[in-house]
Amino acid sequence: MKNNKKLNQEQTEELFKTLKTRFEKNKPRHKNLDWNKIQSKLEAHPEKLWSLNEMEETEGEPDVVRYDQKTDEYIFFDCSPESPKRRSLCYDYQAWESRKANKPESNVIDKASEMGIELLTEDEYRQLQELGKFDLKTSSWVKTPAHIRELGGAIFCDRRYNMVFMYHNGADSYYAARGFRGSLRV
Repeated sequence: MKNNKKLNQEQTEELFKTLKTRFEKNKPRHKNLDWNKIQSKLEAHPEKLWSLNEMEETEGEPDVVRYDQKTDEYIFFDCSPESPKRRSLCYDYQAWESRKANKPESNVIDKASEMGIELLTEDEYRQLQELGKFDLKTSSWVKTPAHIRELGGAIFCDRRYNMVFMYHNGADSYYAARGFRGSLRV
């Protein structure tokens, strides 16, 4: 499945069932949006279904969070309560390559690219937090501005004490409780 990036009919039906159930269960995340329109858009873009399935398989619990009228796209975010099960990853290939010992399996930027999704920005992460309380025990890498990354750092966010915090770490660091959240436009 990972090579052709296309789901079979059974996988597609199961994913639609899961996404629709989640959509109906979490209506405040997507007020005034119509599931039938979203499903039609997804059916027209099977490669996006594959990416959503990748998000689902890593327990990201993707859900529609808004509709962009300018681009005519629905936007999905990972909406799992804690950072999805794609953790213990350093920030990017450069950071991974620079580690002399104890290299993690991979890195966030490459993993997101393989999945066909984008890493949430700090602003998107804060938008997500307006829809609920996420990352109360974990943290999530977010897209790091170039001027920070050039100095060897990367940023991550979490929610503690009923507030959203943004922090920094060396881009080559990785932790079992830190993953990343992605977005997908359809």
